Formats: sequence, structure tokens, C-alpha cells
Amino acid sequence: MELYIVRHGETDWNQARRVQGFSDIPLNEYGRHLARETAQGLRNVSFDAAYTSPLIRAKETAQIILAGRDVPLMEDDGIKEMCFGAYEGMCISGEHMDRESAGFQRFFQDTANYVPVGQGETVEHLLNRTGAFLKRICSDKQLQDKRVLIATHGAAMTALLNNIKGNLEIGEFWKKGVPANCAVTIAEVTDGIPGIKEENLIFYKEPVKSWKVG
Repeated sequence: MELYIVRHGETDWNQARRVQGFSDIPLNEYGRHLARETAQGLRNVSFDAAYTSPLIRAKETAQIILAGRDVPLMEDDGIKEMCFGAYEGMCISGEHMDRESAGFQRFFQDTANYVPVGQGETVEHLLNRTGAFLKRICSDKQLQDKRVLIATHGAAMTALLNNIKGNLEIGEFWKKGVPANCAVTIAEVTDGIPGIKEENLIFYKEPVKSWKVG
């Protein structure tokens, strides 16, 4: 089995450095462009199945990649973005940075001491639910010898990759940084155990936009 794990394309909130989480923000036109470029880069990959977060930005990314293919697309809450509770909608970088966003900035800068607010999730919970999704997919006998597309989000994708690598230390969560919009990582599953084959592949020509907090 091969897993093609992709982060969604850009949204207006990505561009404005606003916290998204469970907020259902659609792709912007640039994000759709990135998804189309990624679709072109993956045009020779024969997908047998596809899973997406139910949030529209991930779902639309998957739909663009799968356009013209007869591949079922299944929504799964296990790969939904992390819930950030009351932080969602806050601008956390640049000249419009919200003064109340300092607590959220720990999520990137001091992850081990990040404290969720409201109904927000902990990093541990995110690692557990993405890990459960990964275990379920990798042990599905119907998916053996199949290629599977997984469309998800920045934090959820990082949690998936950390589960694959066995990196469950919360303080090391962002060791490899935030995946770029439409970055693709390929994992190969052998006897139910996934391993990274290629990481952070980019199929568009534009310079990769890095996420900087502060």
C-alpha cells in the first residue's frame, strides 16, 4: 500500500495568517491553482481510494486532484484539522496580529506548553485520533497493494507524519516545520507498518511560502 498524504491548497485565512482549525474556510483561487498543479504532478499515479477531511478546503483539494478519475472520496473526521476553539479566526502574524494571540503562538513556538482554550483540542488528542485513523487504514485488508490519497491539513498532516515516524514527543511536534500548502508526502505500508518514502514533494513552480509566527 502507498499513502499519498497532501495538505490542502491556500485559503484567504492562510494568506491573512488567521487560525482556521474547524472553521470551514474554502480555497481561494491561488489555492485552487496549487491544487491543479499538484493534480498535474500526480497525473500518472493510479489512485484506488481517497480519504479527505470533511472541511471544504481539504475536500476541494482532493476533488481537484481526482478530477476525471473514477475514485471514491470518503470523508473522515480522523484527519480533520485540529480544533483551536476560541483562537479560531485570530490573526497571529503580521501588522494585523491580534494582541490576544500570544497564547496560541505557543502552539508553534513552545508546543509542549500549549494550552487549548474553549473546546480546543490538545496536541496529544490530535496525535491519538490521527494515529487511530492511520492504524485503521494500514490494517484494512481491502486496501493492501492499493494507492490511497489522503487530503488533510497542516497540523493534522504533521500529526500523521509524526505517528509514522514514531515521534510522539509533543515538544518535538514541529521538528520538520509546517507542511506547505499542497505539499505531498508518500508513505509505503509493509505488513501494516507505514514508513516515509518521499517527504514534502512540491509540484508547483512558485516559491514555497513558509509559515512564520510573530
